[in-house]
Amino acid sequence: MTIEYNHKPVLPAEVTQQLRCSSGSKVVDCTLGGAGHAEAILNIISPEGLLIGIDRDDAAIEAATQRLKRFSRQMILTKANYADIDEVLGRTGVGKVDAFLFDLGVSSAQLDMVDRGFTYREDTLLDMRMDPSAPLEAFTVVNEYSQERLAQVIREYGEEKWAKRIAEFIVEKRQVGPINTTAELVQTIKEAVPAGARKGNIHPARRTFQALRIEVNDELGSLRRALAQCPKWLEVGGRIVVIAYHSLEDRIIKQSFRALASGCVCPPGLPVCACGKSPRLRVITARPITPGAAEVASNPRARSAKMRVAERV
Repeated sequence: MTIEYNHKPVLPAEVTQQLRCSSGSKVVDCTLGGAGHAEAILNIISPEGLLIGIDRDDAAIEAATQRLKRFSRQMILTKANYADIDEVLGRTGVGKVDAFLFDLGVSSAQLDMVDRGFTYREDTLLDMRMDPSAPLEAFTVVNEYSQERLAQVIREYGEEKWAKRIAEFIVEKRQVGPINTTAELVQTIKEAVPAGARKGNIHPARRTFQALRIEVNDELGSLRRALAQCPKWLEVGGRIVVIAYHSLEDRIIKQSFRALASGCVCPPGLPVCACGKSPRLRVITARPITPGAAEVASNPRARSAKMRVAERV
């Protein structure tokens, strides 16, 4: 498992530049993954600094532990959901930190682990859990959600215009017997999406699989909760760097940063502020940072990446 957990980090130079970490910095990598970003950060902040690495996947923690073993005294790696930042940092007792990094979505390593069920290109059991011990699997969503709820998940999280029809076909199919595998689900989706709408390079199951993965792992809810918790742990001048890969994530990041940077939430008509809230962040990136052509050519996963940055005030 450790050998297979390879992952090429996206925007590596931009990440370290925007985190502004230096020797002695304390950095929280909320999506440890294959530890590509973590290794680059540790090379900068060691030997006095500290990296707190968080991931829901046991395989990621195991792989990172091996890859970063020379930094064992400068890091704390923990299996957790980044939505629980308060609990994780409270438990470690590290106090204020200098930066947070989020590299969102499913990693290429997880996609390559066929038995995890993230990819529509291989046939395996429906799973899609980033934490293999979590209770909710894609099988449950596909086979037990009502048609209305299933259509809502596919429409909202997959931005799939054929969501209603796909949900209808799934429910019809499961009345004969449960949909157990990714191949069975892909075939059902292909039957639901009209042939004329299946042209181009986008696989007809891509959006539905994205939607199921987001639902299974509560990715958007976790992101909202995590971003709300970060500011109180940041030193003044500390930064939050987030890399998103689709519009739903990017929208949440943009809205969260804007809300945390706006301060007062009183109705516009009030003569003076009554809420007493002040800005907690300053948005650094008016527009997201994106990878250049050379990086996209060498790492296709970077193609849709958008990085946004905010700073504690």
